[in-house]
Order: sequence, then structure tokens, then C-alpha cells
Amino acid sequence: MSKRQSKRQDRAVALRYRAEKEGAPRVVAKGEGELARRIQEVARNSGVPLRHDDDLVELLAQVDVDREIPPELYAAVAEMLSWIYRANDTMKRESIE
Repeated sequence: MSKRQSKRQDRAVALRYRAEKEGAPRVVAKGEGELARRIQEVARNSGVPLRHDDDLVELLAQVDVDREIPPELYAAVAEMLSWIYRANDTMKRESIE
């Protein structure tokens, strides 16, 4: 594994999207190393599905915390949110069965 690959795997960005209150998803946390692992742990413990996408994390990491994502990232983040909504639906159906 190259140094660049290792660094990319140790990054995390958390987003929040409240369609009724915000114009776009917002970066609410980001970090590398231990902070990234903690962000992932909090998400897991809260039942938030995780999606691993090194390229998207690299782009989102450039956005300041508490800022909305820029329009050029809307399509990529919309695809990710769609995946998360489907994952949530699947988890709900499986818990009912």
C-alpha cells in the first residue's frame, strides 16, 4: 500500500442534510487518523450507514466544517445519499422480518 493510499483510508467526512431547512448537505465533521476512526465509530454507534469512497472524501475534505457542499459536488453526494436511503430501507425491512 502506498503512502497516499494509506492516508486516504484514514480520512472521514460526515455530512448532514435537512432538506426542509438547508439548501444543500453540510459538512459537520471531518478528520484524519484517530479523529477519522472516531467519526466512523460515532456513526456506527448511531446507526448511520457508512459509505467508503476515497475520491469523494478527498473532495469533501476540502469543504470547511459547518459549510454547505459546493454545487459541483451535488451529483456525487446525491448518489451517495440515494445509496444511504436504500440501505436504510433495507435495514428497516430486515428488522421487521
